[in-house]
Amino acid sequence: MDTFLIKATQLIMAFALLVIIHEFGHFLFARIFGVKVEKFYIFFDPWTELFKWKPKKYVGGFGKQKNLTKAGKDDSSSDKNCMESSSDDTAGRKGKKNSFWGDTEYGIGWLPLGGYCKIAGMIDESMDKEQMKQPPKEWEFRSKPAWQRLLIMIAGVLFNFLLAIIIYAGIVYATGEKYVPFNEAKMGMAFSGEAQKIGFQDGDIPISADGETLTIPAEARMKMVQAKEVKVLRGGTDTVSVRIPEQFIFALDKEAKSDTARINFMAYRIPALITQVAPGEGADKAGILAGDRIIAIDSISTPSLDCFLHSLQGHENKTVNLSVVRESGAKADTLSIPVTLSENSKMGIGLELDPSHFFKAEEKRYSLLESVPRGLEMGTDKLTSYAQSMKLVFTKEGAKSVGGFGSIGSIFPEEWNWIAFWNIAAFLSVALAFMNILPIPALDGGHVLFLLYEVITRRKPSEKFLEYAQMIGMGLLILLLLYANGMDIVRLFK
Repeated sequence: MDTFLIKATQLIMAFALLVIIHEFGHFLFARIFGVKVEKFYIFFDPWTELFKWKPKKYVGGFGKQKNLTKAGKDDSSSDKNCMESSSDDTAGRKGKKNSFWGDTEYGIGWLPLGGYCKIAGMIDESMDKEQMKQPPKEWEFRSKPAWQRLLIMIAGVLFNFLLAIIIYAGIVYATGEKYVPFNEAKMGMAFSGEAQKIGFQDGDIPISADGETLTIPAEARMKMVQAKEVKVLRGGTDTVSVRIPEQFIFALDKEAKSDTARINFMAYRIPALITQVAPGEGADKAGILAGDRIIAIDSISTPSLDCFLHSLQGHENKTVNLSVVRESGAKADTLSIPVTLSENSKMGIGLELDPSHFFKAEEKRYSLLESVPRGLEMGTDKLTSYAQSMKLVFTKEGAKSVGGFGSIGSIFPEEWNWIAFWNIAAFLSVALAFMNILPIPALDGGHVLFLLYEVITRRKPSEKFLEYAQMIGMGLLILLLLYANGMDIVRLFK
């Protein structure tokens, strides 16, 4: 399957899941409080939709629909008749029991930029001004107490955060956690060029970030990047402090996107151990074997994998003398073997990349009950890190780094990996929760802000004010969307 198609599929699947969960939070709390939800749509449906369905009433798509009679037969009818039927149902809802699910139209839009619940009696993205001109009904959003409306608006964000916790809990329950603690990384860490510019050195072992002890590498990276000061153990005895510039994360991001980047900030220093040899390639012809450990190229010492990869560059179509250690039982011989490289400085070998092959690793399995607090801890850490990084968006470099769907899609792996997919989906769910709670009109946070004003002052903002705020907020979001995706396009041509 094409790499682009794999990434696009993962993006759409993750985005659809997050939208469904977010909108279901609004839907569930609205129905709990007796508020009618007129529509529940995945993706937006301006002018038409891909599919729509209302239980026991109609089903259709692309603007056409068929009514479902009580006898179970299909009768064609116009949208106008369906609207009149829906109005009649609404008018008579006092005389019959309301259906929790059945009074809502469910559908899939064609514009994959989000999704929505059209909640009756609420000024939202539908901008249904005609409905708001009618006298309030008891089953409308505007007729409910402020605390109920507040919970309905918070529910989407809450459900996204809960989804992230559930995913993280599921991952650790299914796979556990295995990692080499920093204090067991006997060769220390290898650092990228940008990291070395600010004071890190190859072989440094991270100790703490702003006083917080660092243990788990997967969590340490972001903590180090966002810290003001990182302490490392250097040379096995000295504790050294490294000051982290405020915009260091942007320098790392730029470096990671360059063609010459070998390391993304930092990686374990491990021996260059050969795990496989491709038949017919340079290494195979020279007599290199799986299990050989490379220690030098042309007398240049390569004590670690990062040193070997760096020293290998610039030897296109040349023959190099490879010094390897070959073990045979209790005996270890050092051999010097001439190897001819390809035009890409390749010799046809596979290398061990797992640090747990060389150093003592810690592995923890979680029971179902133990996975939940761990999932909560991971979700909270991600939310905290994301919130801290958002302040950088308002800097000049931060504005340049903003990306749209292309940037989001690029973080998915090129080959399908369910663990990676769920990890990214969980992170995006945390990001969506944070973005939606920002106090911007048209976002959930904007509605929450006005509701908090109402709760505190006991004065409800006018519907006209809310309409204008919604339009301004939607305009800002559209501009941001255009800018973010425009930056993706600009980066394609650089």
